Amino acid sequence: MERWCFSAVKRRSLRLALALAYSFVLLAVLLVACRPAAAIPAFARKYGMPCSACHEAWPKLSPFGQQFKDNGYQMGNDRDAPIFQNPAYWPIALRITPNWHLETYNNATVDGTGGPNSALENYKTQGFDYTGMDMLTAGTLAKNYSFLLVPSSDETGAFHFESVNLRFSNILGSSWFNIKVGKFELDNLLSEKRILTLSSNGGFYQNYHFQPLVSPGVPEASYTFGIGDNQIGIEWMGHSKDDRTRVSASLLNGTDGNPDFITGNGGANGRAYSGFFAASQAFEVGSLGLQRVGGFAYVGQTPTYARFQSGGADIPGLGIGNQSYYRLGLIGMWYVHKFDLTTMYFYGHDSAYLGTNTPANQPLPEGAHAPSWNGGLFEAHYTFNPQMIFINRYELVRMSQQAFSTNPGNMGDVDALTFGFRYYPFINTRAGFAFHNEYSIVWQRNAFFSPNSGLPTGLTSSSLMFGLDFAF
Repeated sequence: MERWCFSAVKRRSLRLALALAYSFVLLAVLLVACRPAAAIPAFARKYGMPCSACHEAWPKLSPFGQQFKDNGYQMGNDRDAPIFQNPAYWPIALRITPNWHLETYNNATVDGTGGPNSALENYKTQGFDYTGMDMLTAGTLAKNYSFLLVPSSDETGAFHFESVNLRFSNILGSSWFNIKVGKFELDNLLSEKRILTLSSNGGFYQNYHFQPLVSPGVPEASYTFGIGDNQIGIEWMGHSKDDRTRVSASLLNGTDGNPDFITGNGGANGRAYSGFFAASQAFEVGSLGLQRVGGFAYVGQTPTYARFQSGGADIPGLGIGNQSYYRLGLIGMWYVHKFDLTTMYFYGHDSAYLGTNTPANQPLPEGAHAPSWNGGLFEAHYTFNPQMIFINRYELVRMSQQAFSTNPGNMGDVDALTFGFRYYPFINTRAGFAFHNEYSIVWQRNAFFSPNSGLPTGLTSSSLMFGLDFAF
């Protein structure tokens, strides 16, 4: 037994060493091969502006790129009109990422001799794969009329609409009066849609999607929500001419971006609206670069039971017994030449009914509380040049109030670490390409009851990913 364990450890160590060796060799080659980027993004073709004007590192926007987006994909000249374009040009891009990845799970429940989920095991899966695909098309319909349409599929080819919206810009000639209608990304300072990491564990922000556990192994069931998810509604957005000051307010369906008044967990909704509010201010600090600070608030409500059912299923749009939840945050983006650091403080709160999965027409269980939590994020980038960027991110979530006083105080706490780098050998008017290299690990404490001891225990999962991220 000892010999087998020692051999298994050696094999795991060898695989990790080979992966690290590959990364270091590739990194050395790419550093030597780096050269200034001279490509032009698809949007910039008709303007003749360089790619580095819009992207610090694709898909991460530069201040100019953010201003171009905030102005409705316009530069304020005659070239903004669609008729200026070559009729053969259609502003569409396809993005997908072939990859190899290794997924590791430690302390996961599996079926055992005692029945379903009666044992704990550590296991891994690995191999070649590919991600889902985004079809992105955006542009102007006429002066100050712009659109974004993103049909998106998962890796099985099941499609949905990630974004579909129209924007009316500079209404009454004012940059402070812009209206967007449809399904869109919330106007938050830290964009999850432009995240630089792609793996199963690192391809999203933990704080944006965290919801507390009711008890070990039991998630909240009344609603599903993530600030990083695109939402359906209407948005007012205003900004100064130089885009240094930005404010927005949105009225949204309480369905987490799902159509037909259906919530993310399949429940009934449509009788509840939510609001999102954000503001930010940018300022120069000497020669260090443009700094930006901001805050956001999401105030939502969701039904806890259905008014009517048909065939045993909730009728969409007829949920009642609304209960509230909210998310607050402060974000800072700090630049020191080629180095930048994004910091975020996050606070979340759910009503006691949501936190204990209790319909509002029933009394709360004894000892029930409204769960609340605090979170933080530190994400650093070093842009070696326009073709090479290094990434490091750490996130944490800490429960400050559990739904039940009998729950462990740290139940559901999360720590997540992600690091990697992206190298762009070229970017031109029709294509973008990146060698993507990433490792991410997530620790979740007291997430479920151990089938062995009957006590709460945690789960650790990690992802190692090497991908070829391209858009055409």
